[in-house]
Amino acid sequence: MRTPKHVVTGAFGYSGSRIATRLLASGAEVRTLTGKGALAHPLEPLVPREPLAFEDPDALARSLDGARTLTNTYWVRFSEAGFSMERAVERSAVLFEAARRAGVERIVHVSITNPSADSPFAYFRGKAAVEAALVESGVPHTILRPAVLFGGGDILVNNIAWALRHLPVFGLFGRGAYRLQPIHVDDFAELAVRAAFGDPSRPSEVQDAVGPEVFSYRELAEGLRGILGARCAIASMPTGVALASVRLLGRLLGDVTLTREEVGALMADLLVSDGPATGTTRLTTWAADNAAELGRSYHAELDRRTSSPRLAS
Repeated sequence: MRTPKHVVTGAFGYSGSRIATRLLASGAEVRTLTGKGALAHPLEPLVPREPLAFEDPDALARSLDGARTLTNTYWVRFSEAGFSMERAVERSAVLFEAARRAGVERIVHVSITNPSADSPFAYFRGKAAVEAALVESGVPHTILRPAVLFGGGDILVNNIAWALRHLPVFGLFGRGAYRLQPIHVDDFAELAVRAAFGDPSRPSEVQDAVGPEVFSYRELAEGLRGILGARCAIASMPTGVALASVRLLGRLLGDVTLTREEVGALMADLLVSDGPATGTTRLTTWAADNAAELGRSYHAELDRRTSSPRLAS
């Protein structure tokens, strides 16, 4: 029997690498589509690469030829420095059409909890537009909607821990009562692999990807502070003041920490699901098990867009 081929966009990235690793461990042939140059990544010798040639749809379709599934992690967190959400939506539609032309049997797509075409937040509108493009492509699909990912290499949880370790005060946006429901990146990767290995002809589906614990932002910060044994004060701040502080910290670190839109979406309770948990790893247990390393270094979002990582410690 021929080994099934699975294509993963961004297989050398954060969630993509976990998905690719599990596919390989299950005996699949894995190829990646990426816009990055050569990286010192342990998967590089195992996963052949093709360019994400959005400007050449024919080449993009050829790179997907023979693939049973496409797992798509492609997106941008914010529009800046040549990256645009509007462009990411257009490119995603090109990718889905290339997959259709190549005969891909199923697309596993990474979205976000609570996307909406009417959202006041560009990220959530963009994710809704990409989902609509996927439906329009006609390719059977599984849409996974994670809230927040955590686990070695994540941005949000690690950098909250970094701030608690290194700053005298951790500012909450308002009272910090808004909620989030993080899922461990390995639990998320397992959901993606199950979707890739399932019957490709089954009906299309949408599934929230969320962990077993729901935190208010204050509860998350206080819980991490206790686990780390940090002495940082946690204080409610007017949202504008807290945002100004975050922007200043970003300038000092040469990064974008949190954007106004991301804070707005967080405060609008969009990073939580009304459905059942689909991950099993408890963030509190994981953080306690990894307390010695959690937050020791700052993880820069802008480094994910380059091949030259910078870590602040």
